[in-house]
Amino acid sequence: MSDAQNILETTSVPCDNVAEFLAALEAACGYRGDVTLHLKDGSCIEGYVFDLKRADPAHCAVRILPKDGRSRMTLAQSTIASISFTGKDAAAGKTWENWMRRYAEKKLKGEAAGIESEPLD
Repeated sequence: MSDAQNILETTSVPCDNVAEFLAALEAACGYRGDVTLHLKDGSCIEGYVFDLKRADPAHCAVRILPKDGRSRMTLAQSTIASISFTGKDAAAGKTWENWMRRYAEKKLKGEAAGIESEPLD
């Protein structure tokens, strides 16, 4: 797992510093875990951020798929007080190369699911 992923998994960024806040919203789009958006009205929405819409550099909107099963929501940046990276990044430390290496090792041992070793001609 990279240091950046370790840092994100426990980070909370308030909206006070616009540049940092926008960077956190952008990072949330690439984060493969849940985040919690703390809204200025006092409510919170936890879920998966899948899109960031930028009308201009100072204003944007976040699209989130709430964890509680509600339908997708679009929230204006101006309604968000802070963002917290609360869920574990499901793909942290997982790369295609590592997956292929582990798969090949299992196949050589005959452990790969649904794969039977066939003799080479």
